[in-house]
Amino acid sequence: MTLDREASAELERPIESLDDLVAYFRSGEKPRERWRLGVEHEKLGVRLPGVQPVPYDGPGGVEDLLRRIAREPAEPAWQVIEEDGHVMGLDGPGSVSLEPGAQLEQNGRPLAALAEVCAEFQEHLALLRRVSEPLGIAWLGLGCHPFHKLEELARVPRERYRIMRQYLPTRGGLALDMMHATASVQASYDWSDEADLVAKLRMALAVTPIASALFANSSLWEGRPSGFVSRRMAIWRDTDPDRCGLLPIAFEPDFGYRRYAEWALDVPMFFIVRDGAYHAMEGMPFRRFWREGHEGERATLADWDRHLTTLFPEVRIKRILEVRNADAVPPDLLCAMPALWKGLLYDDEARRAAAALAPWSVAERDSVHLDVAKRGLAARAPGGPLLPLARELVAIAREGLRRLAPAGVDETGYVEPLEAVAARGTSPGEDVLQRWQGAWGGLPERLIEHARY
Repeated sequence: MTLDREASAELERPIESLDDLVAYFRSGEKPRERWRLGVEHEKLGVRLPGVQPVPYDGPGGVEDLLRRIAREPAEPAWQVIEEDGHVMGLDGPGSVSLEPGAQLEQNGRPLAALAEVCAEFQEHLALLRRVSEPLGIAWLGLGCHPFHKLEELARVPRERYRIMRQYLPTRGGLALDMMHATASVQASYDWSDEADLVAKLRMALAVTPIASALFANSSLWEGRPSGFVSRRMAIWRDTDPDRCGLLPIAFEPDFGYRRYAEWALDVPMFFIVRDGAYHAMEGMPFRRFWREGHEGERATLADWDRHLTTLFPEVRIKRILEVRNADAVPPDLLCAMPALWKGLLYDDEARRAAAALAPWSVAERDSVHLDVAKRGLAARAPGGPLLPLARELVAIAREGLRRLAPAGVDETGYVEPLEAVAARGTSPGEDVLQRWQGAWGGLPERLIEHARY
């Protein structure tokens, strides 16, 4: 969800007090009739035949692909986004950007109806197939790159990513794996006031392990079983403890805008941007930058806005609430992710019922999260198996969508693929592993056929 020009101009002024940061979050409040959802969808590329990594540059690389997409008819016309002469993304009907390892990301517009969201998915994927196939590129819906070693994967030459490549490995042993070899689906939602935000954030964090199990889909790594149903989840757990995880502060009694701001102030910064140039901050906490400045520069709300995009809890706050806990999945499950969270977040009764499924302590929630990474829907929760909770969560989301039905439009069908997952009782990654070791005979082409967009 993008900011309008007036809001963007407001970000350029210096931060005077903590109240400015609180006001930043408060400016995201919207009445219910203006609530929307937006989806960011990452995907992993392989080059065929031969199942090779897709390079960033050169003929048939990802940069070449983006330039070809930019020549496709579109309304509005595609605009190429460059940095130092290299293509970093496209603006147009929605936008397309690159993650550090040349994972391609669709950045959806804020839309009201799930039919619009899914139509946007389909239009994007149809365009991507049309331009990618002549280059021999296939895009996969998997949470981790299944075939190649980290050092074989592309490196997007963006200064933001160069700074992250230097800093993050000092904080987590799998940070570079996160940057270059993972893919997810993220969805963003609105709130009406501070109390509504807190309730939504707490529920989403509480049920994150359950929801993650439904989308766990990264059971292969370097052509072998990864040891996890969602290796992506395990990677994020060893990326950076300062900025990742299940955000325990959200369950503290005084949590709200100010408490989230206080937490974010103490997270080390990656960089600031001045006149289009990135300047590494070498781990300076934002609070110190705000109070003391840096090389003559004062902290602005634009710096704050950018800093918040470098914080990676499983659910995070900007001027929207972003749910970040799903592996990338094949096409049949793609629309189910925003549908699940719309039903849970936008219907008050569903939100309360979902929260009641997981009244766990911080330690219990973390333990379940790790077990889900290892075993998916076969994980255990306090008191018993996780699977019945997953089935109930999907049922709650369906009822939430039923009550939300705009002008009689039934959106409950969008969660049917998740109902099938829950009824089967195995996460997508478990199914992949069973087929890989069975009917597929370890053939990469069979996995590509299964996961291809």
